[in-house]
Amino acid sequence: MIFDFLTKVFGSKNERELKKLQPIVERINAFEPEIQALSDDALKGQTARFKERLERGEPLDDILPEAFATTREASIRTLKMRHFDVQLIGGIVLHQGKIAEMKTGEGKTLVSTLPAYLNALTGKGVHIVTVNDYLATRDAEWMGRIYEFLGLSVGTVVHGMTDKERHVAYSSDITYGTNNEFGFDYLRDNMKYELEALVQGELHFAIVDEVDSILIDEARTPLIISGPAEKSTHLYYQVNEIIPRFKRDTDYTIDEKARTSVLTEEGIAKAEEMLKVDNIYDPKNIEMLHHVNQALKAHTLFKRDVDYIVKNGEVVIVDEFTGRLMPGRRYSEGLHQALEAKENVKIENENQTLATITFQNYFRMYDKLAGMTGTADTEAAEFKKIYDLDVMVIPTHMPMIRKDYPDAIYKTRREKFDAVIREIQELYKKGQPVLVGTISIDISEELSEKLKKKGVKHTVLNAKHHAKEAEIVAMAGQPGAVTISTNMAGRGTDIVLGEGVKALGGLHIIGTERHESRRIDNQLRGRSGRQGDPGSSRFYLALEDDLLRIFGGDRITGVMDKLGMEEGEPIEHNLISRAIENAQAKVEAHNFDIRKHLLEYDDVMNQQREVIYEQRREALRGEDLRSSIEEMILERADEIAADFIDEKSLPEDWDLKGLSDAVFKQYNIRMALDAAVLEGLDAEGVAQLISDKALAVYGQREQTVGPEQFRMIERYVMLQTVDSLWKDHLLSMDHLKEGIGLRGYAQQNPLIVYKREGFEMFNSMIHRIKEEMVEIMFKIQVAKPDALEDFTEPKDKDLVFSGGDTDGSLKKKPVKRERKIGRNDPCPCGSGKKYKKCCGK
Repeated sequence: MIFDFLTKVFGSKNERELKKLQPIVERINAFEPEIQALSDDALKGQTARFKERLERGEPLDDILPEAFATTREASIRTLKMRHFDVQLIGGIVLHQGKIAEMKTGEGKTLVSTLPAYLNALTGKGVHIVTVNDYLATRDAEWMGRIYEFLGLSVGTVVHGMTDKERHVAYSSDITYGTNNEFGFDYLRDNMKYELEALVQGELHFAIVDEVDSILIDEARTPLIISGPAEKSTHLYYQVNEIIPRFKRDTDYTIDEKARTSVLTEEGIAKAEEMLKVDNIYDPKNIEMLHHVNQALKAHTLFKRDVDYIVKNGEVVIVDEFTGRLMPGRRYSEGLHQALEAKENVKIENENQTLATITFQNYFRMYDKLAGMTGTADTEAAEFKKIYDLDVMVIPTHMPMIRKDYPDAIYKTRREKFDAVIREIQELYKKGQPVLVGTISIDISEELSEKLKKKGVKHTVLNAKHHAKEAEIVAMAGQPGAVTISTNMAGRGTDIVLGEGVKALGGLHIIGTERHESRRIDNQLRGRSGRQGDPGSSRFYLALEDDLLRIFGGDRITGVMDKLGMEEGEPIEHNLISRAIENAQAKVEAHNFDIRKHLLEYDDVMNQQREVIYEQRREALRGEDLRSSIEEMILERADEIAADFIDEKSLPEDWDLKGLSDAVFKQYNIRMALDAAVLEGLDAEGVAQLISDKALAVYGQREQTVGPEQFRMIERYVMLQTVDSLWKDHLLSMDHLKEGIGLRGYAQQNPLIVYKREGFEMFNSMIHRIKEEMVEIMFKIQVAKPDALEDFTEPKDKDLVFSGGDTDGSLKKKPVKRERKIGRNDPCPCGSGKKYKKCCGK
């Protein structure tokens, strides 16, 4: 109450922030007469003037008012569209690196042109991220007319483009594309073997359209580039045959809240009998147990036409939030293969992760990030916590007059859908358009069948008709139109009301079920009432709906029985309304935890990924790796000497054969390392002896091949070695994560264990990279002098190099390296530590 009183007196934080932007809007408007007076050529010349001012050190914020006025005038001349003042506010908010919440129909696509033009003047590139290829192409062509008029280039990145085409698109001043394409291009770039093959460039400024969909809804699934692992698929078929014989609550139990299914003791016994194994929990049967668990999940938790569809003999995931297909995305850990076995389609080989990143960590790499959507405020805390993004709610250009009716709640699904059909029929007769939102494909098709029987003409829009979604949604406001749409399909397309529709009450929205997130319900409602249009909305619910059934509890059903509601009569009760809100809040919190959990684990990987990718970039940039390899040679000499030299015993008691063999394995050099040679030397002295010899041999090898070609060889060997061991490390990390949850039973925090063990595994991998790198560089022989001229991404180490031993005999005298600070010398910083453990680390 006190908070409400203070808000009335001082205004909300959002209102105070909006007031601060008003003077900037006034300055933009003050430029309008001057900019309007410019000829087309003079208006185009503004871009060169702005760039000159930036080069002289003028900040972007000083140029903003005139640049925004210039963009607005270019829009009027090319698109006949003038930015409203509220759109100018939205543009400023995006430029400031915040999220602009703007209602549907407020022209977010046009708003993005303002900060995109301004920030593109820096020459560092702007990425505008959309939810699908259609919108990326449409917006690039549509808004591109403004940019091109002002002398800027525009590119589009969509599925199916070649690397050459992508490079051109990313080299443009402003690049439109989908979140998947941007993320995958980043991963693919970090698997390339030539600097010229990189396509993406720097990540300077991203404007994310439908930011809640991309940064929240899709953030539960990481992007993964994978390659086939050498595993047979027969086990999937074998296990798939037994699952349908299992009975619920006898052989397995389901927890719908947690979306898990678990075998009971009876189920385990039945599985062992049918698969002919004594103990499925025996370590040797662990793979079979994994298959059984995934097949059980595929059969009991994943529904066809809800979670996935079968299209052209393939299992394609359906996005649970948007109802859109997600071609190319696959469930991990064998679940996708289990679904393929269930649907009796060809099982693709199990894949091994080659590169992966979450959307959270990808988008956090941009120097500046901004977003826009009609619904972000309910997730403001998550945007702030995960992305450090503030949400600003932008006022509408015209007052919102849509009427949102209270929910109509029925006892059964049958009664609910009967009521939905009745309302559709009534509106259809009077010609008022209706958009019906469903949460799954099968419900939309079930509803469609009922409408056909009633003779109601309608259009169904779901993931099966993905290509037509924008076209269908655009027509949803025409007189008499009835459109059934899964969830938020068609998002990003404006629904313009047809002639005479305003007089009938505008577009009416019907929700057939509450979504687990309030934001998704708000998105559906937001399809109506654009730009001050009339409109209305109502949600129909049943106590049998998953949300109420799982989270509402038996208390609600008890209330219904006491009220003694008659068949077909809707219920309105505060307890029910509160229960729905509580259920949605619970699920939203649960989903946030899932995303946070995913991010916490990926943050561990992210630190490692940054180290590896930076190492690759250094090699690709052609930076001289000679000093790094020399450092590796010295480190390995130190480690070998430490392994075999025990300074507490006499040289004749040392394992000199083991020492000699280790030197040969590492450096491919046979050294006479007998007690006489090593007389009077400690471990450091022995390391010095080995490394001097190794460096001399290395220098000779370089002279033989030629310094320039040798640098190229170093680069390719580094890339090959890093890639090979990083791939193995990713697989090991996957396995670690799979089993880490069990540590909780041992009173250990799984995340802390994952961080610690993951760090140890990473250090071990770095050590192996150095070891292998040195070993290969001392063994390779160039097949022919020009072998590297046309070298592109190698698939096998034998493609370019053939192995060969070097006996260490040199025609030239060994070159004694000049030692400035020994790795085992006291560190000159005065810490008291050895140099290699301190500043030389």
